Amino acid sequence: MRAHTRTSFAVTALLCAAVAAGATACGPSSEDAKPAGPFAGLTGSEIVDKAFAATAAAKSLTVDVDTTSEGERTRAYVSFDSTGKCAGTVTTGTAATTELIRADRKNVYMRFDEASLNEQAKGESPEVREAMFKTLKGRWVEMAASEPEAKDAMEMCDAKTLLGGFEQGATGIVRGGETTVDGRKALALTEPGAGGETSTVYVATEGTPYVLRIVTKGGTEPETIIFTQYGKPVAAKAPAAKDIADLD
Repeated sequence: MRAHTRTSFAVTALLCAAVAAGATACGPSSEDAKPAGPFAGLTGSEIVDKAFAATAAAKSLTVDVDTTSEGERTRAYVSFDSTGKCAGTVTTGTAATTELIRADRKNVYMRFDEASLNEQAKGESPEVREAMFKTLKGRWVEMAASEPEAKDAMEMCDAKTLLGGFEQGATGIVRGGETTVDGRKALALTEPGAGGETSTVYVATEGTPYVLRIVTKGGTEPETIIFTQYGKPVAAKAPAAKDIADLD
């Protein structure tokens, strides 16, 4: 089951691919066997649960997402850490891009490119459009992190929140072969879904069992999420006061 959350800025919440409960395979399965090799003795479900727990507990990471939902493509590149820092970009459609910064847990900053401003100004009068561009073009919008709009936009900046939609203890997850993901050894675990959709989770087999990649194919919502930069510092600095829009 994959659930998608949209913000008031039409930014799709980005880590919503889930390994859901699927049909049980006929005959003996990896859920019954206790295979050797990486994660010896663990079922596919147990490995995925272990990987999601490790990823949610990571001090910092970066996600690179390419997803399509309801016919709209969303791409994002976001880094965040456990202290509340977050920085990155989200692009919806072909070009509408929003930059995001949260330097602490107090304030959130967003800056919209011209394509994004055009999207938000649809249906407005020429006077309103002119005022929007004059005020916002090239400038950051500051808002309290406690505001609903800020919370929606920054959902992707918390691993526990983003992975909260993943079902724990899912069955039918099949252990695949060993492979490499960006030079790191990994184990592929795949679950077939409804309508020909399959989700494959690639889990690191050396060191901490982090999720390295999730690929969903088939169905109506293809998606690829790449997880990198575990434990790396996040560069998230509040914009200078002169670069913040005066909304008053």
